[in-house]
Amino acid sequence: MARIDYFNDDNAPAINNVVPSVTAAVRDNNGRILLIHKIDNDLWALPGGGHDPGERITDTVVREVREETGLDVEVLRLVGTYTDPRHVMAYDDGEVRQQFSLCFEARWLGGNPREDGTETKEVRWVSPADLNELNIHPSMRLRINHALDSERTQPYLG
Repeated sequence: MARIDYFNDDNAPAINNVVPSVTAAVRDNNGRILLIHKIDNDLWALPGGGHDPGERITDTVVREVREETGLDVEVLRLVGTYTDPRHVMAYDDGEVRQQFSLCFEARWLGGNPREDGTETKEVRWVSPADLNELNIHPSMRLRINHALDSERTQPYLG
């Protein structure tokens, strides 16, 4: 399903849904961060996805990272909450979502990065110095910046 992201855009369509979702900031031993190249919007992002009924939110993180990247992780901490109503995601089926995402830091336990072919067309460990070379949505870049900020002691509430 194709997706268009609107950010601070007065021409964005009206929101008709809110879906709790997660993203995971996972780093390797060299300090690189795990990113996926998404099929639905052709942007680079942290792995993540929607929360399913009957799951704990941390179980959602583990499941989504495994589904999208092939990696096993454990959740370490909450990076922040991202609920900006000015970030709107419009899908080709008529659904228009308000951003509602919790970002977590997670530790890589095992597995090898691989694409899933349905949501991700590439999985890559990226050096923080190389982030500007990738097409990353501003709201995703905010999450990445917060996750990489070693001086941040409290989760972002936004």
